[in-house]
Amino acid sequence: MDIVFTAATVAYGARIALQPLTLTLSERRIGVVGLNGSGKTTMARLINGLVKPTAGTVTVDGLDTVADEAAARGKTGFIFQNPQHQMILPILAEDIAFGLKNRKLSKAEIAGKTDAILSRFGISHLARRRVHELSGGETQLGAIASVLVTGPDLLILDEPTNQLDLKNRGLIERTIAGLPEQVLVISHDLALLEDFDRVLVFHEGRLAADDTPSNAIAAYRNLASC
Repeated sequence: MDIVFTAATVAYGARIALQPLTLTLSERRIGVVGLNGSGKTTMARLINGLVKPTAGTVTVDGLDTVADEAAARGKTGFIFQNPQHQMILPILAEDIAFGLKNRKLSKAEIAGKTDAILSRFGISHLARRRVHELSGGETQLGAIASVLVTGPDLLILDEPTNQLDLKNRGLIERTIAGLPEQVLVISHDLALLEDFDRVLVFHEGRLAADDTPSNAIAAYRNLASC
């Protein structure tokens, strides 16, 4: 699936959060890095309409994120830095099923899809667990399941290994690697991105590098040391 930015710009009054950005993303695994405030999260939020371009356009599979907002948003799923904050209901299975409630599915269909996504990520045993009782890794898997149960083609993850211990970090790394969906990951965990297809580096609101992981990470390290 192609994600196309055409002179996409984001401004908040006089402050430019993202300078005009023109590029096309079609790779299966895309990493995004940059210092805090560099524009990387703004760029990612443009993709599913959480942020609207002040100028220019963003399209997802040919759908404009402003003119075709609902359809474009249906193509993407977004997991925030603290995934527990986007879990609405107290029980994991109920939270996963909640995203299907407005899709005109029968109770049996919703239950079947919920059971299937829990099984896919190996968390069926957590179905009746309260979300605030989940470990960091379990919470991240639960959030991934809650988003992917609705069938988006692209999954965006913001700092998916943040504050995870080594075991759970490895679990999430393997999970991301095994996803058939297209994935875009924003991360300060540079090792997580080493096997990705493409890495973007943002700096001071601009795209500073767009390359293979090794070259892009080297460019980022150079910027961070200045």
